Amino acid sequence: MNSINSQSKSVSCLALVAILSLSLPAALGQAAAAPAAQVPSAPSAAPSAPVDPLPPADPKFFTSPTPSVETINSFLKQVWGLDPNRLWRVEAVQPTPAPGVIKVTVFVTEKSPDAKVQSATLYVLPDGKHAISAGGGVIAFGAAPFVPLRDQLRAHADGAYRGAAGKDLELVEFADLQCPHCKEAQATIDQIVKDFPKARVVFQLFPLVNIHPSAFKAAAYGVCVRQQSNDAFFKYADAVFDKQDQLTPATDDALLKAAAVSAGLDGDAIAACANTQATKDIVNADIKLAEDAGVDETPLLSANGRLLPLTGMSYDSLKQLIQYQATLDGVESGATAETLAPAPVQPKLTDLPK
Repeated sequence: MNSINSQSKSVSCLALVAILSLSLPAALGQAAAAPAAQVPSAPSAAPSAPVDPLPPADPKFFTSPTPSVETINSFLKQVWGLDPNRLWRVEAVQPTPAPGVIKVTVFVTEKSPDAKVQSATLYVLPDGKHAISAGGGVIAFGAAPFVPLRDQLRAHADGAYRGAAGKDLELVEFADLQCPHCKEAQATIDQIVKDFPKARVVFQLFPLVNIHPSAFKAAAYGVCVRQQSNDAFFKYADAVFDKQDQLTPATDDALLKAAAVSAGLDGDAIAACANTQATKDIVNADIKLAEDAGVDETPLLSANGRLLPLTGMSYDSLKQLIQYQATLDGVESGATAETLAPAPVQPKLTDLPK
């Protein structure tokens, strides 16, 4: 994984972090009574177990009318719902001393003998569209938290693509042509293209210019190649990845020209195009798109707005999450039952998908 700043965290790809040490009194505090309609009556993720392991919700801890329990449960279904073993209940929705900031407390457990009840806290911001997790990250929040980024990328992610022409299921890979982990991730992307034939899989250029001195130029050549031929771009990218370790400011023009030629294009013409201000403006716009999307590392994959790492996650888990997002959005992926098997190892309670 290559990161712009190893100390920073992605704005929209971070998930809710559970606080495991809060006791019931500490988590809920003291508050006045609230309307009973705000209080959930059953675990939200799955049918109730024979013995309900979660504490009942007490109306006195629901002192803010928003966000509604329904909105919170819809949000949690988006980020937690893949795990059929998980049970949760919203236990408190309370104002904080910060104007407009609402504290939400959720109790969560698993359908297994002697499973412990744990708590997770997030702070919903005044716009109702973002929250701060207990770990300090700003995350998208709402009944459909991934829709804004999905729509943003549908409108502006214009990289070369494979697969379906339609954007019902759009998988956008943010990648840097000088990033070693991006090179390694291409085998995973190739498999995704095969396993999800109804997906549009986009290669979105995101050069990390602070750590890769030839990445911007490689992206500029890539823009010009893509303008000539969508299919040629992938031959060009493969050639660049193949010579990636030889890219330096002293050698990159020759290597990038050769990569363009290997894709069947005129290397000199592509080089001239790459050096124009218009092409540089396109690369800068691609960088801004990624930054606005909250992407601060490569490679990273957006599945209809749900950001997923391409390193550090098993392929079984990755494909299950892609399919889960497609199911939530009511769109076809083309994946078969055979493709989706075997099921991934279930994540820990605190390991939420990004």
